[in-house]
Amino acid sequence: MYDLAVFWDWLAFGVRWLHVITAIAWIGSSFYFIALDLGLRKAPDLPPGAHGEEWQVHGGGFYHIRKFLVAPERMPEHLTWFKWESYATWLSGFALLMIVYWVGGELYLVDQSKAELALWQGILISAATLSIGWLVYDRLCKSGLAERPTLLMLLLFVLLVVMGWALNQVFTGRAMMLHLGAFTATIMSANVFFIIIPNQKIVVADLMAGRAPDPKYGKIAKLRSTHNNYLTLPVLFLMLSNHYPLAFATQYNWIIAALVFLMGVTIRHYFNSLHARTGNPTWTWLVTALLFLAIIWLSTAPMHQPLEEAEAMPMTAQEQRLAAAPGFDQAHDVVLGRCSMCHAREPVWEGILWAPKGVLLETEGDIARNARAIYLQSGVSHAMPPANVTYMEPEDRAAIIAWYRAATR
Repeated sequence: MYDLAVFWDWLAFGVRWLHVITAIAWIGSSFYFIALDLGLRKAPDLPPGAHGEEWQVHGGGFYHIRKFLVAPERMPEHLTWFKWESYATWLSGFALLMIVYWVGGELYLVDQSKAELALWQGILISAATLSIGWLVYDRLCKSGLAERPTLLMLLLFVLLVVMGWALNQVFTGRAMMLHLGAFTATIMSANVFFIIIPNQKIVVADLMAGRAPDPKYGKIAKLRSTHNNYLTLPVLFLMLSNHYPLAFATQYNWIIAALVFLMGVTIRHYFNSLHARTGNPTWTWLVTALLFLAIIWLSTAPMHQPLEEAEAMPMTAQEQRLAAAPGFDQAHDVVLGRCSMCHAREPVWEGILWAPKGVLLETEGDIARNARAIYLQSGVSHAMPPANVTYMEPEDRAAIIAWYRAATR
């Protein structure tokens, strides 16, 4: 059984690696085409239907690019589609969400101190967040609000803030941040799959049939692409947040997430304006800095849970089995002696204000709840303690390994 834990951790690492690679490809192409679109210039020799052109230099050569707002007069012989980057990013991200937050849901998904939900109920909420959220967003975009893009963006922001608050009522702070990012990424990828690519296919079909394409399809796709452009940076922050308890394990984590979305708007507005040559709005950097300072201030709110309350929280059946397994007492003493000075509700290690990654290791319930992570981080690997600052001996690690293997045999 212990080999399964190692395999599962490597599987999560492999899927995360794939997710990062595909996300780089998707975000890179997205940012490139936004910059290209905004940098187009008029030229006297543009063919009919062309909106603008741009010359670029890269890799020792020159590129001459022209954009047609609707479509060229005839279908080109070779056409490159940019869609698989988006699909692969979402699919790998969804697989990672299932591995970490569904299979590992008892530890990472539902916060029992907020809502007494079974794991399957938390998984249903997780899945509904992605599907229902997209349906609400899509309905807003297909309403008359499409003609009022600024108001539509404001409503989308309100939707994201409300969802962040609602998820924080049942999920751990880490899961709330991740699911808010996953919901936003679902909007972005679904925009590509359900709107942008189908509309482009309609235009291509019209060209091949000799019909004049309807400009409305390009207009609709442009609106969704703009949304994707402004949502990209907040998604990256939310996906990285699980490594930083100052972001996810605070009282006001959902407000921090809301401010991050505003930071994404100010940063992208600056670069979009610069690429479009419509100005140099340096004021956005001041606003971004002030928003970031507000986030830092919010993150200093009390994050620890009283020890008495933690001890009163009942252990699940699985945690009770882990705590009753042979060798638990010895492993318990090792963790308390080598780890709990940092992984505490009120850490005593100098320079550490809050438990790293929000992992608490003070009570029997804490240790049983984090058994797999302890086994992987301090048993089969020497990741913890960092630089072995508390001098965990080989026999201490052996005790942890023996306990976990006995408990999961």
